[in-house]
Amino acid sequence: QVQLVESGGGLVQTGDSLRLSCVASARTLSGLTMAWFRQVPGKEREFVAGIRWSGSDTYFPDPMKGRFTASRDNAKDTMYLQMNSLKPEDTAVYYCAASDHILYTTTEYQTDWRYDFWGQGTQVTVSS
Repeated sequence: QVQLVESGGGLVQTGDSLRLSCVASARTLSGLTMAWFRQVPGKEREFVAGIRWSGSDTYFPDPMKGRFTASRDNAKDTMYLQMNSLKPEDTAVYYCAASDHILYTTTEYQTDWRYDFWGQGTQVTVSS
């Protein structure tokens, strides 16, 4: 089992930046495929970013490319999501997720059923 705890959410204005963190406990984050998803009430969960276990590759859907970056520090069992140029449509609860499986494509990363462990989420609100 992996326990994931997100932090760093908050209320910001359009154009601001935020960095989210996801800390793993009960098991090391090393070797796990990691990702960020977000969800707005009444809508399906949306893939935001994925990162290979080594940190060597990251995956983003088109709306996030150029604005979001993902990174990880396996020594600290922590994954990060740097979000820049935030927009009101980025408002959501952001979740980190971990998978024991190696994923190879953005299509695989964005499929939420491939993930075995989920955090409780952190709220990000972007005001206009």
